[in-house]
Amino acid sequence: MSLWRATWGNAAEKPNVVIIFNDDQGYQDLGCFGSPDIKTPCIDQMAREGMRFTDFYVSAPVCSASRAALMTGCYQQRVGVKGVFFPNRGQGGLDPKYVTIAETLKSVGYATAMVGKWHLGDDLEFLPINQGFDSYFGIPYSNDMHPAKNMKYADDCLFREGQSLQTLKEAFAGELKNGSPRSLNQKVPLMRNTECIEFPADQTTVTRRYADEGIQFISQSVNAGKPFFLYFANTMPHTPLHASPLFEGTSERGLYGDVIEEIDFNTGRILDHLKHLGVEKNTLVILTSDNGPWLIKKENGGSAFPLFEGKFTSFEGGCRVPCVMKWPTRIPAGTVCSEVASTIDLHPTLALLVGADLPEMELDGKDIIELMTGKKGAKSPHEYFFMDHRGLSVRSGDWKYHKTKHFTTMKDVGDKTEPALYNLKQDVGEAHNVIDKYPEVAARLANALEAHISRVGK
Repeated sequence: MSLWRATWGNAAEKPNVVIIFNDDQGYQDLGCFGSPDIKTPCIDQMAREGMRFTDFYVSAPVCSASRAALMTGCYQQRVGVKGVFFPNRGQGGLDPKYVTIAETLKSVGYATAMVGKWHLGDDLEFLPINQGFDSYFGIPYSNDMHPAKNMKYADDCLFREGQSLQTLKEAFAGELKNGSPRSLNQKVPLMRNTECIEFPADQTTVTRRYADEGIQFISQSVNAGKPFFLYFANTMPHTPLHASPLFEGTSERGLYGDVIEEIDFNTGRILDHLKHLGVEKNTLVILTSDNGPWLIKKENGGSAFPLFEGKFTSFEGGCRVPCVMKWPTRIPAGTVCSEVASTIDLHPTLALLVGADLPEMELDGKDIIELMTGKKGAKSPHEYFFMDHRGLSVRSGDWKYHKTKHFTTMKDVGDKTEPALYNLKQDVGEAHNVIDKYPEVAARLANALEAHISRVGK
């Protein structure tokens, strides 16, 4: 650790960091990951100029839990975020006692900004502005939700579609379901820092406006001479899908394809701006997704092919996500990494890269610098990697063991409690249970999973 810290962290110029985190984007939903009908030239070029990770994971196949793991470098159970936060249900958010990537980078002089979907609590104490980010612009949770009753509205808030403070008051005085008015379903706020500035948010424009905001932050940081961290979490392609008029009806994959292609275009705008400002070579850009595709949305959901299942499950289609990293001075161009790595690795890895102290709390993520930089013979630092939401599973090498399984695409199956073992090298689609053939492997992974549960919780 000390050698790497000396080599990387004390460099004269700290790297800028941009994490682009898409929502519900499937494993196949990029050209460079094999999409037959979605064109993503900007991200494909990013892959040609950087590294494509074929075995990159989230530890939870659902929004809030996945984002908590990314931000903290901990399995979601360890930080008490096990599922999805909803406004008006009194669930709280990510406890500020847990150190985020933003707080770690800010401690060594970084300017920090969060743009897009937060989904780690919408009460004031849980918002990005109180979790290490200097600024926040975005929709605070999923775009199919409702406004929070305690939302603070800016004096100059733009109310749309006939909404006003009075209509909101009347709605919350009427019929509620789980604390939210039915009449406000899928009407969500657009926030700046701690206030709503537009209600309901115009979702046909948010992808472009997010990019505008990210570009402005990058310019301000460069002009101020500060290294920067931009956490850029697109609201799309979570449903309901919205594309701008410029992209609607233009892809071969319907509205879902339109949305992905608009994300690609605006990713390109950010990458081009880094180049325009002369900071491209010293900027690490990471693009991935919070979980697999929402398959029950059918044509409005993505594809995890050749993986099995999707969002809400711990099958590969739920937790293995596309990932591309680019850093011209450190990551070799046109390379592919097939070792297991995860979003939980980003916090400790970035801390090491910038010379920041690791948080005192125990982290589950590992240093993946050797994987990122293409060191010959580099192996995954994870002897075991665990996935959990409605099904518990663990990957070790080529093996994947399920203690319990949850299905979303096979309604007649539902939850299954019998264990299963798959060899992903031979059966990436998890179609052939070989537990009877390799009982000793299953026993080893089952023991590892039980130890994991006792260590981080269930």
